[in-house]
Amino acid sequence: MTKQAVKTELFASKAPLEWAVIANGQLSTAQIPIDAQGNVVEGGIEAQARQTMENFKHTIEAAKLTMDDVTQVLIYVTDRSQLPAFNKVYAEYFEAPYPNRAAMVVAGLAREEMLCEIVAYAAVPQ
Repeated sequence: MTKQAVKTELFASKAPLEWAVIANGQLSTAQIPIDAQGNVVEGGIEAQARQTMENFKHTIEAAKLTMDDVTQVLIYVTDRSQLPAFNKVYAEYFEAPYPNRAAMVVAGLAREEMLCEIVAYAAVPQ
């Protein structure tokens, strides 16, 4: 197996992580609602969902893929009431056939002010 990091223009995290990795014909990524300076965006769940999805789309495109290549998305929110707003934003980024998806309500995320996070996988043409 050869593992390759995807070079993005996203904020360079101080944590030991890559924003996306390609291995075995699959891209794996996790995205959060941070801006170019590494700050969690303000404005509630809709603003955070949009920033998360923009970071995600940027990463997919940096890997020379499209949103149609995305096969699965795992959505994490900190309150069930946030799902309709997240779904509204999410729907702007995909067309049928949609990726497989799961949504989880969690007690909290890595940064206290974060309301959402996604983990996603995409097929990489061989």
